[in-house]
Amino acid sequence: MHAVIFDIDGTLLESAAVDDDLYRSALRRVLGPINFRKSLTDYDFVSDSGILWQALIDNKLQHLPDPTGEIISNFVGDLQKHISKNGAFSEVPGARNLVASLQSSRNHYVAIATGGWSASASLKLESAEFDLSNITLSASDTERDRTRIMRSALDRPEADYESITYYGDGPWDREACGELGWNFIPVGRALGGLESYLHPGDV
Repeated sequence: MHAVIFDIDGTLLESAAVDDDLYRSALRRVLGPINFRKSLTDYDFVSDSGILWQALIDNKLQHLPDPTGEIISNFVGDLQKHISKNGAFSEVPGARNLVASLQSSRNHYVAIATGGWSASASLKLESAEFDLSNITLSASDTERDRTRIMRSALDRPEADYESITYYGDGPWDREACGELGWNFIPVGRALGGLESYLHPGDV
């Protein structure tokens, strides 16, 4: 059995820029005019819960009652408004068909592991008509560390797979795969990776 796991923003969907803008907007609406670090690579945990945790510390707001629920509500609401106004998020060309074909394969286990929250992740994927009825979605609701999020997407011990391959678009995805010893397939121009799944080759 081969495990194939996908990130979402910039990997399955053309959604990274919008997601980042609306995420930051939701945090500032709830927490006030906070400062963010210059780059995502400056964060120890590049996930929605991880960035929030470090933003609270950076802005000396860690004494506040947990704002996660209110932030998620604002964030998901903003995503819904964006979809209503602009239409569904676009898939990276061929992504939906690739995921569907792997799901139908007897030799592959398919899952999604994202640094986002499950509510926002599901909303974006469903807007693009991905079938989530029979797929594991591991998100940052309970974990801020990307390697833990990725590992929790598996349905059996890592040693029970012949191979584990992760598709991602960020350097943090590549680093996490290095730590885990997983195969990594880069997606997008930033990593010089795939820009389409229409002819993905073997996985």
